Amino acid sequence: MKTRSFLCHEIADSIDGLKLEEIALPDPAEGEVQIEIKACAVNFPDILMIQGRYQFKPPVPFAPGGEFAGVVLKLGANVTTIKVGDRVVAGTRFGGFSEHVNVLADAVRVLPPQVSFAKAASYATAYLTAYVALKIRGQLAPSETLLVHGAAGGVGMAAADLGQYFGAKVIATAGTDEKLAVLALRGAHATINYTQADGSLGGFREQVKALTDGHGADVIYDPVGGSVFDESMRCINWGGRILSIGFTSGVWPKAAVNHILIKQISVIGVRAGEIGRRDPALGKACRDAVFELLCNGDIDPYIHHTYPLEAGIAAMTSLQSRAVIGKAVLTMNGYDYEAVG
Repeated sequence: MKTRSFLCHEIADSIDGLKLEEIALPDPAEGEVQIEIKACAVNFPDILMIQGRYQFKPPVPFAPGGEFAGVVLKLGANVTTIKVGDRVVAGTRFGGFSEHVNVLADAVRVLPPQVSFAKAASYATAYLTAYVALKIRGQLAPSETLLVHGAAGGVGMAAADLGQYFGAKVIATAGTDEKLAVLALRGAHATINYTQADGSLGGFREQVKALTDGHGADVIYDPVGGSVFDESMRCINWGGRILSIGFTSGVWPKAAVNHILIKQISVIGVRAGEIGRRDPALGKACRDAVFELLCNGDIDPYIHHTYPLEAGIAAMTSLQSRAVIGKAVLTMNGYDYEAVG
């Protein structure tokens, strides 16, 4: 069959070279299913793969998009757990910026009717990262204070949501009052604008201490790095844990060993995917737990804006410019999230 796909033919710093093209898609092979995609989340790894800066480098040409949801159109041989017409969500490393795709049946989960395509496409990467960080690596306890940086982004908002679900007191930081207002509406116990007057990141140390009676946060979730990490080292409680998720600021965090020693804190790296690769049983348990939270309505991914497939570059640009609160999603094949949810 013919379908359309947003393809990257050449690795480059600019994402403007991607083109929406018509391609021939074969029938699904043995063990595969063919999905008519309705929604595909836009994530930072999509951009990093195009730029050749991600640890996984797919062969060109490829379509970005690692998490998407839709309807099963065809089955390959020996697929017995899924049927044509099922509403499903799939997790792959790329391929989702397409109208149709063939994926291994093992990468697919059947959705309950109450979960929308857009919400399903938006939960896996962000909430699995947050779950592994807070539950497995950080051992967050209900009585503790959790400081979440970049809390208006996908992985940050997931951590703020799960922190509340686990019973912690959540302090959420972001760079604009608009973002903070959304976080407050979603239940954060306190919010802090960490953008200083000169536009740099930081400046939250004293506010965190004031909110914690001078003790500092017990657990700090940091996908930002740079000066945010440096300030975090100065407002963490004795015996606390800093969870290093990434460095969206573009600056690698550098831990001051004297702070680690004096406060007896732990700096913990988090890579949710690596957990599953090294311990498949634990990885599956984490994925199952997060999917159950989605199906039960215990987590609710926040959809900031949807874009048609034709606007794939605009969607990624909005993510690059930090304009997105929560998740940006591509929609296609007649699916209108705003109309049907």
